[in-house]
Amino acid sequence: MDAILNLSHEVVEGPRSVDKKRTWLASDLTDVDWSIFLGQIAHDEIYAMIQHMHANPAPMYLRHPDQFNIPNLRHAYAKCKTILNEGVGFSVINNLPIDAYEIDDIVSVYWILGQLIGPNVAQKWNGTMVYDVTDTKQRYGYGVRGSATNVELVFHTDNAFGRRVPDSVGLLCRNHAKSGGLSRFCNLYSLHSRMEKEYSIELARLYQPVLFDRQAEHAEEAPIVTFAPFFSWSGDRLRCRANTSLIRKGYELVEQKIDLPLLKAIEAIDDVTSSPDLWIEAPLKRGEVQYLNNHEVGHYRSDFDDYDDVDKKRHLYRLWHRSDGDITYDG
Repeated sequence: MDAILNLSHEVVEGPRSVDKKRTWLASDLTDVDWSIFLGQIAHDEIYAMIQHMHANPAPMYLRHPDQFNIPNLRHAYAKCKTILNEGVGFSVINNLPIDAYEIDDIVSVYWILGQLIGPNVAQKWNGTMVYDVTDTKQRYGYGVRGSATNVELVFHTDNAFGRRVPDSVGLLCRNHAKSGGLSRFCNLYSLHSRMEKEYSIELARLYQPVLFDRQAEHAEEAPIVTFAPFFSWSGDRLRCRANTSLIRKGYELVEQKIDLPLLKAIEAIDDVTSSPDLWIEAPLKRGEVQYLNNHEVGHYRSDFDDYDDVDKKRHLYRLWHRSDGDITYDG
């Protein structure tokens, strides 16, 4: 077991029926449920933020919202946070003025405002705080995250294998792909309800610990896989470590055969999440910022074809927000 990081102590009560108020299907929603538009007052506040930063140089990582007078932006982000925690679980902030400023200034604004969602935390073992989501031409596999490739990414939650899973994920779009790379969002309460109805035996297996590939995000001699449940609860809120791809890879890494109940369970997850009525497709455009509740909403990305021109390549800037633990990767 030296190769395994055991997190099986997590609360694994269940399976249980979920609160219907937290479930949704695609037919229940319109873009009004997740969209937030920044008006001229918000743009003026961004201009003032950038002017202040130019006049008072300091490292971006030391910047904080309290250093700026931004009541309109605070209101927009408070609405976004409410959508994440009490609404549909994902939100898109439209029309950040990305073409009006240098990209480094926009990323600094994004970094600062992201702290209104939650504390920014490291996304890699080496302490990377702002993560570049772009195709590096590497092959998806051990030590290479899918976010560094152009492959299809099945419905998942970020850092499903981590000691502490981020509460929220942010993505700022600098450039979208030439074609493909579409985002989809799946309500995990609805997934759970569908599993309970159609695959109750398989659902029960997902409350027991499973192995996840840790993607080499750990110290050199640390365990290479995590042992944790797919589904668990924190009070009446669902907690999900969703990534069937990394479960399969985890068992491969330690050369263990996936037990038949688990194999049937992850096949059931893949089957249920393929149902279009369970997810919303919301393409991410240049200048948009996408946030999601990383415990209760799974997200998917289609494969994509990219531009050859490096200045046009698909490029997103990702932030993770987490309220527990410290700012390091493991917290």
